Amino acid sequence: MLKQIKTPFTEMMGIDFPIIAAPMFLVSNADIVSEASEAGGIGTFPALNYRPLENYAAALKEMREKTKKPIGLNIIVNKSNTRQNDDLRIALDHGVNLFITSLGNPKTVIQEAHKNGAKVFCDVTNLDHALKVQDLGADGVIAVGAGAGGHAGPISPLVLIPWLKTRLNIPIIAAGGISHGSMIAACMALGASGVSVGTRFIASKEANVDQAYKDAIIKSTPEDIVMTTRVSGTPAAVINTPYVQKMGTDLPWAMKVLKDHKLTKKYMVPLIHLMGMKSLEEAAVKPTWKTVWTAGQSVGLVEEILTVREIYKKLISEYEESVNNLNQLGIK
Repeated sequence: MLKQIKTPFTEMMGIDFPIIAAPMFLVSNADIVSEASEAGGIGTFPALNYRPLENYAAALKEMREKTKKPIGLNIIVNKSNTRQNDDLRIALDHGVNLFITSLGNPKTVIQEAHKNGAKVFCDVTNLDHALKVQDLGADGVIAVGAGAGGHAGPISPLVLIPWLKTRLNIPIIAAGGISHGSMIAACMALGASGVSVGTRFIASKEANVDQAYKDAIIKSTPEDIVMTTRVSGTPAAVINTPYVQKMGTDLPWAMKVLKDHKLTKKYMVPLIHLMGMKSLEEAAVKPTWKTVWTAGQSVGLVEEILTVREIYKKLISEYEESVNNLNQLGIK
């Protein structure tokens, strides 16, 4: 078993393995974060998983009691998140080491995080956005490709990672469709410095979600994942449950018109986000007929519920086997 995988990302963060336990809405918790970091990777969580702010601060305190190793936080940086400044301040007070920004301008997070010596990686789905955040001083990007759970990008990782690599001077983390060590090896071959793994950790013993959600992850195939705009207004990957089939995957015509109109957009976008969050909250903690479970195409290779540390061990073992198999092919 490998003791370490050295990449620019692991050296930057002071960790052993370039595997982020991705920040997943309503799934990532103190146990997943701390166990991922203790396993040699880095655990992360969305700030909005904990409400109100007192619960968020308490969660960070708990994580810091469970591990002294680097931990990470995801902050939504668009205007709909009125909490973002408080989320940033409290995280810095608790010594968060890695910030992952989504859906907006990361300038403030980059400036403030760097004052504390923390690193900032920004979610991107194309080269234009990646170049903008690099110019703002981001330490790296999370390349969210097709196959990811939640808000997936439209471009195949086979194209996205090498494309970003042609113009970026900062590390690239591959995200989307990764649940097996061979996929990690493939991403590294494409030029990634690490990977962000989400869906695999839903089927972990530490995930505090309903058993039906975990069972759905194990039973689903890549063909069971569909894209819907009903959750947040932007395309998100979910398991195609009967409820998802019933409600459809597109926003109702009237909501779409209001969302796209310049005079009503700023009111409609937060409303759609709120409605989607409520649906996800109900589905994650109890099975209801309104079941909306986010997941990526990598469900096809998730076959059992393991602890977070067991998942890390398995991913690293699979990665090592894949690299050894490639080495045996040789170059003649």
